[in-house]
Amino acid sequence: MNGLWRILLIVIIAYILFVLLAYWMQRRLLYFPLQTLPSPPQLERIGLRMWPADDGEYRGFISAASSPANDGLVIVFHGNAGAAWQRSYYVEALKPLGYRVLLAEYPGYGRRTGEPSEAALVADAQETLRRAYQEFGGPIYLWGESLGAAVVAAVAAHPSAPVAGLVLLTPWDSLTALAQRIYPFLPVRWLLLDRYESLHHLKETTVPIAVVIAEQDEIIPREHSERLYASLTGPKRRWVLPNAGHNSWPVEPWHNWWREVMAFVSYAP
Repeated sequence: MNGLWRILLIVIIAYILFVLLAYWMQRRLLYFPLQTLPSPPQLERIGLRMWPADDGEYRGFISAASSPANDGLVIVFHGNAGAAWQRSYYVEALKPLGYRVLLAEYPGYGRRTGEPSEAALVADAQETLRRAYQEFGGPIYLWGESLGAAVVAAVAAHPSAPVAGLVLLTPWDSLTALAQRIYPFLPVRWLLLDRYESLHHLKETTVPIAVVIAEQDEIIPREHSERLYASLTGPKRRWVLPNAGHNSWPVEPWHNWWREVMAFVSYAP
């Protein structure tokens, strides 16, 4: 009997240590920043230029457009891995539709200072929106991809945010719910530092919201995106990209869904 209690005690201690390790490591499991910048020739090839801040630190990359951006500005907030400059496909797709594109960078990514966290990313995104509106005026559309969709949702939750419409690509409803699904053996609701409760943030949003879902999303299961969409009470429309995975959706600019999404969020009744 003493042997069984000893084994049980070892298991309990091992589980507690595992939970503490998960708590300590959680942001390393959520954020995967690329901390490099492209060379000037690379930027020129992909049609981008650095977008500077007042303090001299860049905040992202903007389309080096020679053509006029008559239909407004799209600010893109990317997913949890890589860096903003790797998302030049947004420029290739949206610039021909008449939009200037700003690829926002997060603190701790692409050689930006700071450490990524929900508070840091949301506050920085709010500041990026403020500066972009000051420089370019409206209309401004926020586009969030995966983690970026949660950042966009938190920014749009403020009624005074100068936002004309939202595009949420492969979004989740709640990071808490998603993480609990991925780690059912952990007390996620007690451990999670960054929660990104998009369903809560968007419950009173009235601007048009387009939700784009990858049909075979293996990272954010489709039901999490569908649950978020179902909760929206304002103007909304949903697109399901057939056979697409979380990182294998159709980025090429000739796909009709790009035009359809922007036509919906920019429609003014």
